[in-house]
Amino acid sequence: MREKNIDVDHKSILLFSKISKKDINTCGGKGASLGELTGAGISVPSGFVVSAVVFRKFLEDNDINVKIDAVLRKVNHKDTASVEEASEIIKQLILSVPIEKVLAKDIIDNFKKLKTPYVAVRSSATAEDSKIDSWAGELESYLNTTEKTILENVKKCWASLFTPRAIFYRLERGLGGKEVLVAVVVQKMAQSEVSGICFTVHPVTKDRNQMIIEAGWGLGEAIVGGLITPDSYIIDKKNLKIIDVNISEQKRFIVRNGAKGATIEKSVPQKICDKQKLNSKQIIELAKICAKIEKHYKKPQDIEWALEKNKFYIVQSRPITTL
Repeated sequence: MREKNIDVDHKSILLFSKISKKDINTCGGKGASLGELTGAGISVPSGFVVSAVVFRKFLEDNDINVKIDAVLRKVNHKDTASVEEASEIIKQLILSVPIEKVLAKDIIDNFKKLKTPYVAVRSSATAEDSKIDSWAGELESYLNTTEKTILENVKKCWASLFTPRAIFYRLERGLGGKEVLVAVVVQKMAQSEVSGICFTVHPVTKDRNQMIIEAGWGLGEAIVGGLITPDSYIIDKKNLKIIDVNISEQKRFIVRNGAKGATIEKSVPQKICDKQKLNSKQIIELAKICAKIEKHYKKPQDIEWALEKNKFYIVQSRPITTL
């Protein structure tokens, strides 16, 4: 398979500081959101986006796009075995080809500029969180990625556009003939002691005067993946007063495995299993940040947050699509 050097330009790798919500076509929903939040003065862990332009060129320069189209045309999305076979073929097509040397060097150089041993590498599809097609939860993320594993994890994010569930979702929604690309977010890893989600409108009652914060020990994947039942705090948005606190016992959490960098699930120390995750002062501080984000976007938001060394960071914000 021939290799062509990619022309690395301003559209290939973009710093968060150079991205806004207008860049969804090149940076995907997640990348565009993080750039927009950075520009709005919200505390976001620093990072950059390997744009969807890069992914398209990677596919075209190695003739992978033609092969993918041929594989997808044969898939019967109602046949699980057919979908799984197609997924494995496409995954190997992507993972077996090295990233071009010029681009690889640029990714590594930008990694080093973050001055951190660990980053989160997250997929950001260009169709993500649009009003028509929500790709949230369909693509992969790789936490505590190191300089040694970053290039492979970028390719794994590309390949996750073709997991069995993503292929099924894509074909079921009639996106088979539509170009769907994926950008890759590379972001300084927040080693959160506490993390969670905030819905700036109560997702159950639909009360727009209330927001709800969910919180758990460790990294946020424990909540997103349904591993735990988090604490929940309901806040009155008019006066930012706490209306209700529901504390959940938490026996497992997800954390980094020491200096190895691997992300593992382990037991929560007994002394904090049944403790409240955020105190009242922290709840109000976070509520103010989330209210600011909702005001900026002028619509209700589903926000992912992390608390590291008593500082809140926002790692994602997207519109609530269920209202």
